[in-house]
Amino acid sequence: MGEATVATNPAAVAAKHKLASSFKRKGILIALFSGFLYGFYTAFMTLGMSKGVWLEWYGENSGLSAFAVMYLLGALGAATTDTCSAVWALSIAGLKGKLADFGRCIKTKPGMVMVAAAIIGGPLASTAYVVGLQMAGSLVVPIAALCPAVGAILGRFLFKQELNARMLLGIAICFGASFMIGSTSLDGAGGPNMMLGLFFGFLAAVCWGIEGCVCGYGTSLIDPEIGITIRQVTAGISNLFILVPLFGMIAHVDAFGMAVQSFTDPDAIIWFVLAGLSAYLTFMYWYKGNGMCGAALGMSCNGTFSFWGPFCCWIILGVTMGMEGWEMPAIAWAAAVIMVIGIFIIAMNPMDLFKNNEEAA
Repeated sequence: MGEATVATNPAAVAAKHKLASSFKRKGILIALFSGFLYGFYTAFMTLGMSKGVWLEWYGENSGLSAFAVMYLLGALGAATTDTCSAVWALSIAGLKGKLADFGRCIKTKPGMVMVAAAIIGGPLASTAYVVGLQMAGSLVVPIAALCPAVGAILGRFLFKQELNARMLLGIAICFGASFMIGSTSLDGAGGPNMMLGLFFGFLAAVCWGIEGCVCGYGTSLIDPEIGITIRQVTAGISNLFILVPLFGMIAHVDAFGMAVQSFTDPDAIIWFVLAGLSAYLTFMYWYKGNGMCGAALGMSCNGTFSFWGPFCCWIILGVTMGMEGWEMPAIAWAAAVIMVIGIFIIAMNPMDLFKNNEEAA
């Protein structure tokens, strides 16, 4: 028998490229939307921590030590938000008939990878992020958005991923932007704990960078909605039943009683519920976007929260609620935009955008 030859159909190849390009563009839009929603998560969580019983805890006559105010309340705020987010995730999975899939997936190797990532990105990163927000306000948000740059560096050492000259340039731009933000402390912006708050923001960026690297494996094998349910449930449980009690014992306070008050205070809990929904959506769309356009590009699109975070805090907390201290200096706004540019340079060659346009033409 003679060799069979397969003719390549140019129309079919073009259609395949068009479909792949459309799929990637949709993934980029989803990942960008996750960054936008992260701004609402930040604003609503911060608002919840300024209402009801939280006003008493942060007051001068609360009786809480400086350690409890700084670390225990930060962990409790993150735990309340993550637990509300876990309830949203389980409820939505239940409505879609996916609870059985959740039970099966969490026992698998990819599921356990997601659990490990959730512990790093949940109680550790979220608490550091909240503590940073309480100390330095919205200036912390762009610092935490360094996570794609940190993820690119960690990926090079942990998984031998490529780190070329273009990516190094993007990383340099991101860190340069972070120094621009840090320079605002020189004129007293952000308060006396500004630099310590920025440090906690950077710690959150490191933890989320690790999560981004680790989750690349898990999200390639698990439905994003199941993956985010595993993440939020793990984060909520570990925050509420491990980190908060630990800080409570160190501070010698009734952490359980404080947790009950946090969940039952009518003035505060509505904002934590909204923050939990925003957290569920932002991480779910982040995971989904990563799966559609690649982890590096998806993580970078999500990193646009370096702009949306301060913007939403300014609109919701500053303009709408009339709270003081949520304005950002002009240099910090400029740095947030510069950081977005640096993040995209890490993820992709900007010239590829022009190539795609030429091919489409």
